[in-house]
Amino acid sequence: MTSFDDNNYSFETLAVRAGQVRTSEGEQSEPIFPTSSFVFETAAQAAARFSGDEPGNIYSRFTNPTVRTFEERLATLEGGESCVATSSGMAAILATCMGLLHRGDHIVSSRSIFGSTTVLFDNYMARFGVSVSYVPLSDLNAWEDAIRPCTKLLFVETPSNPLTELVDIEALARLAHDKGRVLVVDNCFCTPALQKPLSLGADIVIHSATKYLDGQGRCIGGAVVGDSELVGKEVYGFLRTAGPTMSPFNAWVFTKGLETLSLRMRAHSQQAGLLAEWLEAQPQIERVFYPGLASHPQHELARRQQSGFGGIVSFELVGGRDNAWQVMDATRVLSITANLGDTKSTITHPATTTHARLTPEQRADAGISDGLVRIAVGLEDIDDIKHDLERGLEGLKLRN
Repeated sequence: MTSFDDNNYSFETLAVRAGQVRTSEGEQSEPIFPTSSFVFETAAQAAARFSGDEPGNIYSRFTNPTVRTFEERLATLEGGESCVATSSGMAAILATCMGLLHRGDHIVSSRSIFGSTTVLFDNYMARFGVSVSYVPLSDLNAWEDAIRPCTKLLFVETPSNPLTELVDIEALARLAHDKGRVLVVDNCFCTPALQKPLSLGADIVIHSATKYLDGQGRCIGGAVVGDSELVGKEVYGFLRTAGPTMSPFNAWVFTKGLETLSLRMRAHSQQAGLLAEWLEAQPQIERVFYPGLASHPQHELARRQQSGFGGIVSFELVGGRDNAWQVMDATRVLSITANLGDTKSTITHPATTTHARLTPEQRADAGISDGLVRIAVGLEDIDDIKHDLERGLEGLKLRN
């Protein structure tokens, strides 16, 4: 059949077609293979599969056709050689660390990362003798100063969660490679529809497939994308042994989600831009964080390294947590939930949810104030989203 895993087709075509291998049934939609194991024609074939002398399915913990379709499609969209699908986004980060790091290794990470990632680094990787230093996301000098002889990985989210801060990926990749280190970029907020970290020099891309890759809040999953050595051998080796595995059903859902990824990311970006501009005009709001705003300190960098600004808008309310909660509790359309990337708009208070396990000092270092609210702008009518927030904001006027 025609191969779609090359550069002769547009992103949108690859998102619909790449990775699919039709069975003898000639199906149009990708099939689901809900099986734990696979049958070998002979004992010799079983031995050859287990030894790696013959490619093919062995056991669904690490080889499944439905999961493989998702992996190959996402790898194609990101421009990578290999993809390893995992049971969650956090499992993707864990698999990367466990596959590439040894006792005594060191990570340099941005301070502006998901709260659970910080907990993973500080509370769990530390038990295996891996140390971490945190630096301001956009300060390249701080990144360089933090690199030690034992540093193995540089880890970054860009845009960051929840303040949408950016780092110059190309410049950070040059720094990492000049020092002989590996750059890992969490591309959850942009997806390959808006940003291609590998083409900018990153070595590995991390995804929480739970978010925009799915797009409708249905399943949990993650992915690691990169080359055939770091990802295809080392990260895959950890998954094969330890088993933080994506289920075939979830892989099928994510594969179908990729088909509309480009359309959805453009729509999310358009909606978020309109909402961010409206929020900037509200007197109860001290500051709005969105890379598409001219007021964002890295707006020009976002224009250069992204093809869209994404669907995440955060803002700080006058009055701290009480006012933030009042605005959230007044909503009727927006869902109060910590997830993001859904067609349904979601709203959360990071200081008491996604970043609640951080110490107050860690939250302060990361810029997570008690008045901060994060919205993942969905695909509802933008005026309905504004009116939903306006109800809470008007309540603050009356109270104050």
